[in-house]
Amino acid sequence: MSNYILIGASGGIGSQLTEYLQGKGHSILLAQHKSPINKEALVQTLTHISSVEATDFESVHNLFSHGIKKLGNIDGIINLAGSILLKPAHKTTNKEFDHTINQNLKSSFSVVRAAGLLLNNASVVLMSSAAASIGFKNHEAIAAAKAGIEGLARSAAATYSNANLRFNVIAPSLIDTPLTTGITSSPLALKASEKMHPLGRIGTPFDLIKMIDLLLDKENNWITGNVFHIDGGITKVK
Repeated sequence: MSNYILIGASGGIGSQLTEYLQGKGHSILLAQHKSPINKEALVQTLTHISSVEATDFESVHNLFSHGIKKLGNIDGIINLAGSILLKPAHKTTNKEFDHTINQNLKSSFSVVRAAGLLLNNASVVLMSSAAASIGFKNHEAIAAAKAGIEGLARSAAATYSNANLRFNVIAPSLIDTPLTTGITSSPLALKASEKMHPLGRIGTPFDLIKMIDLLLDKENNWITGNVFHIDGGITKVK
């Protein structure tokens, strides 16, 4: 069994990922900033919960140190911290842009930094978006942030390969979670989103969970520096 740190544990993907990984017998340190983690929704094997400011280098470093103290060797990190901003560049404020970059790119950089300082023989999974690969209207800020994450992971994979630290990215398209209810709650918007995907539907958290599990698995330790598009074909299929 393995020991993992999950940042962004209370979201739609994080809560289901936690249940899935714990169901396989893994130990997880769950970390979240604002939203409280629903302990009742988690399986009874849950033993560790912590808070973190994912955009702060020291806070993430302290989280990793805490995880090592509580769990021992850390085998994997999953960063699900992030945000969505759907606005054209000319309507995006300084505050909105900084928030988007911080929640997505800086949080991922904080994770890479702490992993480089404290870990060996571990898998780090970061989250990008299909918007980093293809041009969606009104996605300028989030596309910039997510594209930065992909470049970050490739560079980190090269820098820390001698420590057997693997860095990979999952780039989903629209996933049905509370974060995306602004789109999915509208029948017209949902229908249009489904039509955009060659496989005819939007994604679910479980579509991502199986790939996250694969990348975390110690048996799959020859995979690094890659971006995996879990997106119903939207980036590759016409």
